[in-house]
Amino acid sequence: MADINYNNFTLGVEEEYMVIDPVTRELKSHEQQIVNEGHKVIKDKVKAEMHQAVVEVGTDICRNVEDAYHDVMTLRQTISQIAGDLGYWVGAAGTHPFSHWQSQLITDHARYSQIVNELQEAARSNLIFGLHVHVGMEDRKMALHIANSARYFLPHVYALSVNSPFWEGRLTGYKSYRSKIFDKFPRTGIPDHFQSIEAYDNYVNLLIKTNCIDNAKKIWYDLRVHPFFNTVEFRICDVPLTVDETIAITAIFQAICVKLYKLRTQNMNFISYHRALINENKWRASRYGIDGSLIDFGKETEVNTRVLIFELLDFVDDVVDHLGSRHAISYIHKILEHGTGADRQLEVYNSTNSLVSVVDYIHDNFLK
Repeated sequence: MADINYNNFTLGVEEEYMVIDPVTRELKSHEQQIVNEGHKVIKDKVKAEMHQAVVEVGTDICRNVEDAYHDVMTLRQTISQIAGDLGYWVGAAGTHPFSHWQSQLITDHARYSQIVNELQEAARSNLIFGLHVHVGMEDRKMALHIANSARYFLPHVYALSVNSPFWEGRLTGYKSYRSKIFDKFPRTGIPDHFQSIEAYDNYVNLLIKTNCIDNAKKIWYDLRVHPFFNTVEFRICDVPLTVDETIAITAIFQAICVKLYKLRTQNMNFISYHRALINENKWRASRYGIDGSLIDFGKETEVNTRVLIFELLDFVDDVVDHLGSRHAISYIHKILEHGTGADRQLEVYNSTNSLVSVVDYIHDNFLK
């Protein structure tokens, strides 16, 4: 068995934040002021998104989870400071509790104009906030192998991240309504199993040849082999309320990749399940978060989601110390104890009957 170089599994974290009017608590167009000021401090680690009430940040390539924690915390602190100086608030949740997308401005940029022109209302209404985690791979062939197997675990981790129970002032009944909004886009959701990286590239090239897309970045799967970097990119999660939650989720995605890589080096593999089955678990995760049941496909039975999350933690346990991420992953126990972002938003709403109070809670937890 080959020795594993755990340093190869580098990390990159992207988060999308909401810009809030401190008076009305509505989403607020910042006219790229935050991005422009951010460029002076953190260069290209901050950028505009399609809606002007969104700010996107991305870390450097991080050697480990500890580096990722410091980078994400610094980015949140920097954006919070800049926004505050300009008279705005920022927060992190998958959807804003009550703002309507119709009143939000689209960023004036050729790429976004093209997307809106093609996708119309599906794009204009896509006012959501996600977390993307990149895990470095030795090559794209290995990245595809890992992605094929990691698909099974997407609903488990997604259930931990759910953070969008409200939409346009309504209690949706979902713990993550964000995914329901994004489902309107083409080429989203759980990806298919691809037999080889050549088969995946042939799929991408066919879409480009037939004018479905102009480049592979318009494949918006919940998990993808990144078109330009040697990374597996996990895209399923709502942006978490807190830094600690973001880093716990980052750590578990990294550990899943390394565990699957370790199995591969031992000539073993994780069972690959059909997209339609994994989609059943994704729906359950979006609806119930950690308080429902997922299907254990091997046993062909429903199992409490928390039990399956504990099984996932056991599955990756032998690689966690090598990655130096035990402290970060242990925070998952706190999520299971205190509830997800969605659970805590709902607690605030149930005790105050005020969506304004929910926005205040989102803002207050941004730097935790």
